[in-house]
Amino acid sequence: MSTRNISINIIWTLIVLLVMDAYVYSALRKSIQKSKWKTFLNVAYGVSVLLSYIGFYYLYFYFTVKPLQVELAPNLAIGFFFSLIVVKILLLLFFLFEDVFRFLEHVFNILRSFIKADKKTISRPGRRGFIRQAGLIFAGIPFTSMLYGITKGKYDFRVKKVKLAFDNLPKAFEGFKIVQISDIHSGSFDSREAIMDGIALINQQKADVILFTGDLVNNDSREILPFIEDFKTLKAPYGVYSVLGNHDYGDYKKWDSAQDKQENMELLYRYQKEMGFQLLNNENSILTKGEDVIGIYGVENWGNPPFPQKGDLDKALSGKEEVGFKVLLSHDPTHWDKKVIDYPVHIDLTLSGHTHGMQFGVDIPGFKWSPIKYIYPQWAGLYKKKKQLLYVNRGFGFLGFPGRVGIWPEITLIELTKNG
Repeated sequence: MSTRNISINIIWTLIVLLVMDAYVYSALRKSIQKSKWKTFLNVAYGVSVLLSYIGFYYLYFYFTVKPLQVELAPNLAIGFFFSLIVVKILLLLFFLFEDVFRFLEHVFNILRSFIKADKKTISRPGRRGFIRQAGLIFAGIPFTSMLYGITKGKYDFRVKKVKLAFDNLPKAFEGFKIVQISDIHSGSFDSREAIMDGIALINQQKADVILFTGDLVNNDSREILPFIEDFKTLKAPYGVYSVLGNHDYGDYKKWDSAQDKQENMELLYRYQKEMGFQLLNNENSILTKGEDVIGIYGVENWGNPPFPQKGDLDKALSGKEEVGFKVLLSHDPTHWDKKVIDYPVHIDLTLSGHTHGMQFGVDIPGFKWSPIKYIYPQWAGLYKKKKQLLYVNRGFGFLGFPGRVGIWPEITLIELTKNG
């Protein structure tokens, strides 16, 4: 997108935001003016709006400049901007519904006055106080949740324990433990201490192998530099394996030359090696335990356009098609749905990420929902088709909205077991 187009979009966005603020304030003004706290409420509203516009500025800055590291204060400002936007949208829905009702009521009164030849003055219906109160209460729920999400929730790492049974699991791998992490997005982190806690939690699971399913960075490979020493501490007897996600290719940053972009890619390879990650670019690795083996296969990113489709199952399985039990690492769950399920070679378990669960939704035992489900049918947790399993990790980091609400950062502990 050109700089001119970005500027035009920013101007239109600002106009929409200003109109939204004016409309919401006009709807709330009567209640504010009646309150004995009117001065405080007016100041609070003004400060909140100002903070949200500061957050919008930082969001624009991060989107265009794409810095290698971020700081806590700008992240909080961006999060506050998103939080207040949600409040305003919900209030708009309440007030627009009321305004439509008021307009229809006014038209009805006018028609009734003509029919009855009523000489009385027709007054326009005023806003109803209970509508304002209901709107504020309703909008306050996601607002407080999002404030938690941008302060604590984004680092509220949760371990999801999953036991998966297979008919063909080799006997020696009974109870074999896999930790899956995904979508680190190191360029979004604003607390190294929190990341160290997350890494410690990964190591506490005592996994046999650690599998990372892509998106180490946001835009630039150098984003991982402050955290290399921390991720080096990830340890498992069978090693740490990884694949690339769509963000790892540097496609979302404008480079001065194709050579610069290629050098960025080479840096990513080097940094992954420094961290002890074995990158599987359409490649495989065989894990041996006793006399039994299982295969770990990794493909490059494959997703619906505009996401890159570099994943090549033929290359990934080359020479190891006959291994009896296969685990595939593929960043985007779309790949499983579109290619893996009907692939001639049976893949027992596919591990993906990418969706982040949209970082927003409801995820409780027996029920999960997020708006992302309308884009990705397989968006979080376990799925099964044609005797093949897919697990979609909710992501370790965050992107865009610097927080998480209801969909917490995930460390998946998978225990393999044999049916019967």
